[in-house]
Amino acid sequence: GDLTRTISVEAEGEVAELKDNINAMVKSLRESVQASQDQDWLKSNLANIGSMLQGHRDLEVVAELIMEELAPLMDAQHGTFFLSVQWSGETQLRLIAGYGLSADKDAPVQYRIGQSLIGQVAKSKRPIVIEEVPPGYIKISSGLGEASPSNLAVMPILYQDQVLGVVELASFAKFTPIKLAFLEQLAESLGISVNAIISNSRTDAIPEQSHRLT
Repeated sequence: GDLTRTISVEAEGEVAELKDNINAMVKSLRESVQASQDQDWLKSNLANIGSMLQGHRDLEVVAELIMEELAPLMDAQHGTFFLSVQWSGETQLRLIAGYGLSADKDAPVQYRIGQSLIGQVAKSKRPIVIEEVPPGYIKISSGLGEASPSNLAVMPILYQDQVLGVVELASFAKFTPIKLAFLEQLAESLGISVNAIISNSRTDAIPEQSHRLT
């Protein structure tokens, strides 16, 4: 049952062929088991985050919960959650939650559609993954020091082709294919959840508006 081992003896003829066949079988089994484990990890974490968000009606609380759960799952050391808002007659993306943000990020941060990678993802409605982040692009800091991440993933949160927000994650390690697939599927489910919260908040506002008019 140990799929990390292979046969490495020197052999010729039928024994060499048998060795190669066994090694090929072990490799195939190892890949199959890993793929199954990856899918189990993806599905279970999607379900966990989905159940975690149930019952919440405050978008900022939901965004904080998402970042607290998502960043460790993705092995990310820095993350931001931007929400689409209407400001002076145009759609902008406002920072409402983060993970590992530096002290100078306490002030409100907003981007217009098409501005920076955050705005570009909102404009194109497609994710951007960068595997070699330029030095100095961003710093991940702790009490002991700081360093630049090497990988960046920026994903749009969509609902019926409408951009509701953008999630950005930075990591020292490369994002694996299964983690990027997880992030993409999560973005779809987040679109449904975020849209439901927005719709509920609008519904809750109707009685209050009617009361004020009365």
